Amino acid sequence: MRAAKIDANQPEIVQALRSLGASVQPLHTVGGGVPDLLCAFSGVNFLVEVKDGAKVPSKQKLTRDQVDWHCQWRAPVHIVTCIEQAVQVIESIKANQLSKELKHD
Repeated sequence: MRAAKIDANQPEIVQALRSLGASVQPLHTVGGGVPDLLCAFSGVNFLVEVKDGAKVPSKQKLTRDQVDWHCQWRAPVHIVTCIEQAVQVIESIKANQLSKELKHD
């Protein structure tokens, strides 16, 4: 069995998500196309697939296992290539929660 590799930018993305208050559980060792990170923020669970934005686009593509897994999963998987995209996921969750709160007022 080969050791699971992570993209070079995964540690900084994990650190950024945690600094914003997210819980992050790495899943890259699971294999089989399972996304790299299980995250939670403000009561919302979400999955993140990390791709290295420094690589050429052809090296950032999902593997066949990842495509199959993402297609079978019944919720979105966020694909991020940089800290800014990870922050956008958190901002989207915040905006969605704010929108729900405003609808209840």
